Amino acid sequence: MMMDKIEELERRYQELEALLSDPVVISNQPEFRKLAREHSDLSALVAAYRRYRKVLSEIDDNRELLADADMREMAEDELKELEAEKDQLDAEIQLLLLPKDPNDNKSVILEIRAGTGGDESALFAGDLFRMYSRFAENNRWRVEVISASESERGGYKEVIASLEGEGVFAKLKYESGTHRVQRVPETEAQGRIHTSACTVAIMPEAEDVDIDIRTEDLKIDVYRSSGAGGQHVNTTDSAVRITHLPTGTVVACQEERSQIKNRATAMKVLKTRILATIQQAQDDKLAADRKQQVGSGDRSERIRTYNFPQGRMTDHRIGLTLYRLDSIMAGDIGEIADALRSYYQMEALKAQSES
Repeated sequence: MMMDKIEELERRYQELEALLSDPVVISNQPEFRKLAREHSDLSALVAAYRRYRKVLSEIDDNRELLADADMREMAEDELKELEAEKDQLDAEIQLLLLPKDPNDNKSVILEIRAGTGGDESALFAGDLFRMYSRFAENNRWRVEVISASESERGGYKEVIASLEGEGVFAKLKYESGTHRVQRVPETEAQGRIHTSACTVAIMPEAEDVDIDIRTEDLKIDVYRSSGAGGQHVNTTDSAVRITHLPTGTVVACQEERSQIKNRATAMKVLKTRILATIQQAQDDKLAADRKQQVGSGDRSERIRTYNFPQGRMTDHRIGLTLYRLDSIMAGDIGEIADALRSYYQMEALKAQSES
């Protein structure tokens, strides 16, 4: 264990505690929030390390008691428990020492697109959106639809939404990829199981400090918002389409009646997409894990399968299979998110020990 590094972080934690009680720092709210977040990030590590030191001290005390015939049996029992706790704390601290993803505390832009499978794929896109929306509600996150292209038979050809709250990206970042569904469509007269797929993209929401977009690089068009069947939602040009000329990225928003609100929302999505593109390019240069790629939406490129006849969900990256598909589609995906996070943390820990 890297004791010197941990002790340095503990000193920083103590320094932060003093700063957060300083009236000058408290009066500067942006600085206060920044320091409070750093303090919060270190709290679990410091607590685990302090408990670890206490356990080491208790182990030494019990070893001394082994020489006492009257106390030996009790000391041996306590030593077994303390040694087990020491190993558990050691593993916990190793995970807490892993570099933090700077995007973990950010809100996200969620994009779901129907892939192969026609109408059934669009229906499944609607099912996935409901699943994530209910998971968001359970976590008290705010869900706002930015744009949606509905299918004639239900569901979505594409739906884009903002999920706002604390730690949204940390919980959902491993959801990006192709999601495959196997079930009997309502329109299938002979009861045959069909396979279709949707792509899910989870992007950390860009902040003004993350990316700077020049006004001259934008082409902004306004037009009338349209509803189902081509009927006009209103008679003003409130819908906004923004094109980032250097990258060819196009974002449209028409959910609000206000052109100003639609423009602000479209800019938020545009920045998020461009930032995600930049970060992906950087990841590729560093030979990042290709499993995080969304893929083309083809059935064969899948991170997860939802098999309705068997009531089964399988995540192919970690070999996790759960036979409670109804609750999963109702938004109960916390166990999956936690399992994925633990898996990738352990992979990072292995990579760190091998380097």
